[in-house]
Amino acid sequence: MRTTVGSAALLLATALVPGLGAAQESADTIYSGGPILTIDDATPSAEAVAVLDGKIVAVGSMEEVSALKGEATQMFELGGRAMLPGFVDSHGHVVLGGIQALSANMLAPPDGDVTDVASLQQGLRDWAEKNREAVEAVNLIIGFGYDNAQLAELRHPTRDDLDAVSTEVPILIIHQSGHLGVANSKALEIAGITEASENPPGGVIRRGADGRPNGVLEEYAFFGTLVPLLGQLGPEGFKTFAKAGAEMWASFGYTTGQEGRSSAGNVEALRAVDAAGDLPIDVVAFPDVLEARDFIEANVSQEYDGHVRVGGCKLTIDGSPQGFTALRDRPYYDPVGDYPPGYKGYAAITEEQVADAVDWCFDHDYQILTHANGEGASDMLIAAIAAAEEKYGAPTNRPVLVHGQFLREDQVDSIQKLGIFPSLFPMHTYYWGDWHRDHTVGPVNADNISPTGWVRQRGMMFGSHHDAPVAFPDSMRILSATVTRRTRSGDILGPAQRVSVMDALKALTIWPAWQHFEEDSKGSIEVGKRADFVILSDDPMAVDPETLAEIDVLATIKDGAVVYEAAEGEQKTELRDRTFLGGPEMGHEILHAMYEAMSEG
Repeated sequence: MRTTVGSAALLLATALVPGLGAAQESADTIYSGGPILTIDDATPSAEAVAVLDGKIVAVGSMEEVSALKGEATQMFELGGRAMLPGFVDSHGHVVLGGIQALSANMLAPPDGDVTDVASLQQGLRDWAEKNREAVEAVNLIIGFGYDNAQLAELRHPTRDDLDAVSTEVPILIIHQSGHLGVANSKALEIAGITEASENPPGGVIRRGADGRPNGVLEEYAFFGTLVPLLGQLGPEGFKTFAKAGAEMWASFGYTTGQEGRSSAGNVEALRAVDAAGDLPIDVVAFPDVLEARDFIEANVSQEYDGHVRVGGCKLTIDGSPQGFTALRDRPYYDPVGDYPPGYKGYAAITEEQVADAVDWCFDHDYQILTHANGEGASDMLIAAIAAAEEKYGAPTNRPVLVHGQFLREDQVDSIQKLGIFPSLFPMHTYYWGDWHRDHTVGPVNADNISPTGWVRQRGMMFGSHHDAPVAFPDSMRILSATVTRRTRSGDILGPAQRVSVMDALKALTIWPAWQHFEEDSKGSIEVGKRADFVILSDDPMAVDPETLAEIDVLATIKDGAVVYEAAEGEQKTELRDRTFLGGPEMGHEILHAMYEAMSEG
């Protein structure tokens, strides 16, 4: 029988505090002095919140909550800042998110400085020079986050572009989508990719006019190169990724992270970091159902072991819409590159694999999160879940559609009927909205990407995610994009798909908590729930919606303990620079730690 996380703790807390002022123990901490947004429809705001042993024991007026003040109670003065429940990650990759602490920043403004191939090359050179000793030790240069849609040349860099940086050290740069990458000649050599290499199932090795691989690798061709290169970093390297990723999530207000499309090794890395006391937040992992069924069966649980649990399965059907590897139901509008007439993208796996994976998860009553971007991929998922529900009955496993960038309105009706929870990616409207309008789906259909408006018109919940490391886990950028749908160029993409600030906040808190079967313990500030909070510089409900992205996360509190606090006066740009190697001395230490681990192992 499926149980909800935290139900026992909720009953215990309710017994302890049957009503305000009824507790016999003093609170550990009382929070007051600023707007408190509870995300609880019954009591949307409060003047004060009391916490005892990491649980919320009172929410209400200052006069009422002060009844729990004792000699040892700490008074947390908000000073006009806003307090909300800690954010719950609807979809991301905590461990791979830590790769940003290892990589040269290849992102375009406002998250980086790469605007053309020349600045990309210079960014790699500068990074390698700053970290020369470590790069020589590890023999690897990684850049993360380039986006051909934002380069002046409107093309992917090639092996020749990267060879201009180095022909001796392997270089791999990762597309911001995480579904493509570019390798220099040395990296291709290590990966064994030659003119004679054939495309792997679900992947493409791009070639020049001479038939020679040009360094650009799609989907499983890319994954097959990335995994061996990262694999040489060993278990200690992945522990470093896990720690750095979780710390980054905390810096953006997340108290629960997700490790999507995980592996046994990634889960073990998270557990090891947690055992060392270095995992600041909860992380729910969803191992790949095509590769890790035995591990899933042995580890899936609705209860945390420390800060880690395996929540179910992850399935990936197609690729990246902005990279033209997502499977559509019609041709791409105006794809940039060498594509045949009528090109619709492609699936990474077969319909039979999709049906088998979904059936297996339903048979075991495991939650399944499925990456489907294009309409064609969503059709495959909808058909598989419909067949599973006909066989097993109405779902109790809360299946999740991840991304659904190009959902048709009839598909939204289908996922509502089938009880599929949509975890959507509204940040695409900011980062790639102009690209989708001009190249992937065209100006008409671009208005309906990430269709949060259609979802809310039907009274459905949804999660709003970042898919980091595809983008920073920037909660306020997510909030802004979900509310305004403003693109980089200033266009508003699909005004009818915008939602209210409160709905957008619920999509960061209580609704993804429900997605993870944790709505009884997280997602809102209510008596009995865990004391997971985020402190913001401004009240999102009180500012001009056009300024939502400018709000800063000042502190993150997990189970009543501060796990992140912004340095005084620190702004988002400084936090961004601290995240990547190049600004941080932390990054240099990370590479050295990996080198030491490799030397020992």
